[in-house]
Order: sequence, then structure tokens, then C-alpha cells
Amino acid sequence: MAKVANLLRSDVSGSRGLPSTAAKVKSSGGKTTASKTTGSKTVSGGKGKAGLGLGFGRKTLKRHKKIMRDNLQGVSKGDIRRLARRGGVKRISGMLYQDTRLVLRQYLEKVLKDVCAVVENCGRKTVTTSDVVFALYRQGRTLYGFGNPERGG
Repeated sequence: MAKVANLLRSDVSGSRGLPSTAAKVKSSGGKTTASKTTGSKTVSGGKGKAGLGLGFGRKTLKRHKKIMRDNLQGVSKGDIRRLARRGGVKRISGMLYQDTRLVLRQYLEKVLKDVCAVVENCGRKTVTTSDVVFALYRQGRTLYGFGNPERGG
């Protein structure tokens, strides 16, 4: 008949011989084994893993879901206003901000389509500055200061 008793933790410093609430001793015949119970999982004492690991002891782990939203809303009203000021615009209509975001989306899609074609043709997965310079050069918008687009740098 298996007898369950509390294990005294006198061997651990600072416990002062108080009984442990999580550790139990089962004795059957001539064998005595200690086991540790946490939640619904049990890890036996002795050799092996020291603890239960991450995530055990709870029902399930929560996973952070990425919320997909329109990233062009991150281009703020002030950002659009600064771009317009650089272009020489003095006064901006309220309806212009959403239209500017749509034009920006179309422009970026056109440039990034060419950039992806260049990167895939080279057999790479990383976009470099020379890829963007070459894609802009191909569309007739030469960008100076980032190397020679004909040589790929």
C-alpha cells in the first residue's frame, strides 16, 4: 500500500524544516521516490530535467496576434505637410492628405515591384541600396549619392 507523506526540506538552507507543499514522497515496498507536482504535469525527482519548462503550469500560453492594418496611415498629416512644404506648397486642403497617401501607395508599389524583380533575379532575399537605385534608374528617376546604378553599386 502506497503511503504519501510530506517531505521535510531541512536540507535546503533557509527553509527551517518546514514541510514543502509541492513535494510528495511515495513509498512502495522498498522503493521511495520523490515527485514534484505543478498544475497538471508531474516531473519525478532524480535525474533528468530540473523543472517543468516554459508554459507548463498554465492552461495554455497566450500568443500575440499581429493586427494587420493599413501602414500608410502611419504617414501622418505632418509628414505630408512637410513634403508639400519642400515642394513649395503654402496651403493644403483637408481632402488632399488621403489622396496623397493613395498616390504614395501607387508609387511605392511600382518601385518595389521592380526592386523585387531585381532581387529575385540575383537569387537573394535581402534588398540592398543598389537594388533600389537600379529600380529607380530603370524608371527614369536617377538617384544620386548611392553609387553608380549601371555597375550595381
